[in-house]
Amino acid sequence: MSTRRTLKAFHLASTLWFVLCVGFILVVALRQAGFRWWIIFSFAGHSALVVFLLVSLYLFAVFRGVSRTQAIEIEHPLTSTDYYMVFYAVAPFLGALAGCLATIGENRVTQFLAGIAVGTFATTFLVWVIVDPLASSLEPLLTPTGRRHRTERLVQVRAEKARKQRERQQLLADILTKEDVERQHWQQVLKPQAEKLAELLLTADATGFKRAEQQAIELGLSAWQLGGITCMRQLRDMAIQISRQKNQGGLIADYVSFWWDGIGSWRSPRLAT
Repeated sequence: MSTRRTLKAFHLASTLWFVLCVGFILVVALRQAGFRWWIIFSFAGHSALVVFLLVSLYLFAVFRGVSRTQAIEIEHPLTSTDYYMVFYAVAPFLGALAGCLATIGENRVTQFLAGIAVGTFATTFLVWVIVDPLASSLEPLLTPTGRRHRTERLVQVRAEKARKQRERQQLLADILTKEDVERQHWQQVLKPQAEKLAELLLTADATGFKRAEQQAIELGLSAWQLGGITCMRQLRDMAIQISRQKNQGGLIADYVSFWWDGIGSWRSPRLAT
């Protein structure tokens, strides 16, 4: 079994032991507060799933940290060593041993077990929550080599981030330029259709409405085949603009939005009820 797999096994066992000790402390505290066993079991039953999910997420995060290859060992000369990782993984068991030694001579079994549980909890909290984050944060700053490597790495990270940002901005600019060129091309190609569609909007009446609708549908279908929904929107906007120029001061009914309902992905606006 490799060192990494051994560390995983130790960490799994120590985490389960830590959870067991915390559960024991809670049960003892509830009993001392006067809660009956059936209330404790009921509470434990409802919270078991939540505890299981939290522990699973925690184990996933920790396993990734234990199993990953330390890519910046020069910045972490202590916490990247196998000795430290072993110490980190067995910290709960060391706390249990300390609690056991501290309660030697205790006649009551409950107090003896409580001492082991408290020792486990205190040591695990001290090592996993305080010592390890503090050591990992201070290590890169304690040696000249570590500081220099950290500075160079952060400069590279910022440079890579700036490069990706420039690439995204250039990609966006290229897309906008392409869309602008495409709109200009459609502006010329769609001009005859837009004028015809504008004429249909201006001349549609009760007697010729059905014929105007059919012709408008043909124009919309042609625009869809040419450039999809974007092309249809541009044709409709051009027709509305031409209609307003020809009918100064008059109201223009936007029949196009309803005539084209169902062509490609075009959907007519919902009417207010």
